[in-house]
Amino acid sequence: MLPVTNDPREPAESPPAPGLFSRTYLAATASFAAVMFLTGFAALAVMPLLPVAARDLDGVGLYPLVAGAFVAASLLGGVLGGAWADRSGARRPLTAGVILSVATLLVSATSTTIWQLGLGRFTDGIAAGLVAVSVNAAIGQSYPEHLRARVLSLMSACWIVPSLAGPPLAGLVAAWWSWHAVFFGLAGLTLIPAAAAVLLLRGQPGQPGQPGASQQLERPGASVRRPALPAAVAVSVAAALTQYGVTAWNVRHAVCVSAGVVLLVAFAPRLLPAHTWRAGGGLPATVLLRALTSGAYFTLEAFVPLMLSTARHVPGMVTGFGFTGAALAWAGASWVQGRLHNRVPRHRLVAVGAAIMAAAVAVAALCTIPAVPAAVAVSSMAMAAVGMGLATPSLTLLSLAHTSADKQGYASGAMQTSQNLGQTLVLAVTSALFTTLSAASTSRLPAFAGAFVLLILPIVGTACLAGRTRIVAADRQRASGPSAAAANAQVSEGT
Repeated sequence: MLPVTNDPREPAESPPAPGLFSRTYLAATASFAAVMFLTGFAALAVMPLLPVAARDLDGVGLYPLVAGAFVAASLLGGVLGGAWADRSGARRPLTAGVILSVATLLVSATSTTIWQLGLGRFTDGIAAGLVAVSVNAAIGQSYPEHLRARVLSLMSACWIVPSLAGPPLAGLVAAWWSWHAVFFGLAGLTLIPAAAAVLLLRGQPGQPGQPGASQQLERPGASVRRPALPAAVAVSVAAALTQYGVTAWNVRHAVCVSAGVVLLVAFAPRLLPAHTWRAGGGLPATVLLRALTSGAYFTLEAFVPLMLSTARHVPGMVTGFGFTGAALAWAGASWVQGRLHNRVPRHRLVAVGAAIMAAAVAVAALCTIPAVPAAVAVSSMAMAAVGMGLATPSLTLLSLAHTSADKQGYASGAMQTSQNLGQTLVLAVTSALFTTLSAASTSRLPAFAGAFVLLILPIVGTACLAGRTRIVAADRQRASGPSAAAANAQVSEGT
């Protein structure tokens, strides 16, 4: 089983915390990395296949809903996984997530209607949310603080790197065989590493009644608001409605957008820490910045390829290089931030990442001028990925530092929910502006320029608010693990 984190108040004569390459941590990290890699592979590899599947199933009209179902459902999965991990440790939600992932991949693989495929993508999003939150919670509950940055950078890379090989491999399998075979293959590949990760979490700390659990560190008045399941369901439905509604302007789409916005306004605040929208110091600001950075980045990643293919007529191969470069840039920047532990404050890395993303958006906007070579826009994707590689793991670490160990599942769930909300809202607002400007001009380049200029707002907001996420001494003490005696005993046992 995994050892628990050392308490920073441990006496000097206590044994040192084990390194990342000790036997127990190496096995656990490898299993978590494999699960995250395959989850990312499943999420990214099938994206180019969805239009093909929709056409094959006579459901092209419902393609926007199917494409957005995964992100919308991840909201629900993140909430479920976070609360579950706090109640009984990370093992159970991780087990449920990987089992559901395999099952839903099989549902998608056997699809005979577009509705079945949509159901498969929606439930796969729930599974992905469960897995991502459970892995983050397990890292926060079980790894010593000096290892978390390196492990989280690896998890980040394991989610991004599949975009290098996932879409091309999935395309080859679909061309040689069928898109059904891709889903069947992903279901089989997920089984072994998922089972290994679940086994390694046996006895994982944070379960009720387990000796050394961190409940004794709870302070009066430090409780957090637990999200309700109905609110999570309502927000997931709202995200799906909003994503579908902004794809066109007519009565039906307007009703979907209106219903989605009403549900988001009513229920989204219930899923996040109090004062999130006001960027309250500590966890609320950290959660808000996760929404702003994720929304800006993934919207840029959606609009740059669209501009290159429709307005600038760049070959698809060049656009593909943009995705490859972005994946490598994200992984490289994530690796760099993992080596900066205790050298640069995390909130400053978030600010630096936001500044780099602002430069990337400026480059993309510049490429709407016909005189600027279109291929320059490809570099904006890599630049933005560098910023995300610095900011995303840093925000995850900040969320863990601002939260006591028995509530790190809640914090991970809030971060996952915030990320998906940010993607949904920023993309929806940008898409609405793009649709409006496209209808007012014969050329789409002004519409793209307006969309890129709009993305400056969340990025500048991130840079200005980064200071509110800084770690103070009280946060470190609150996020510490079990007592020193229990920590030392389990570390000795685990290594």
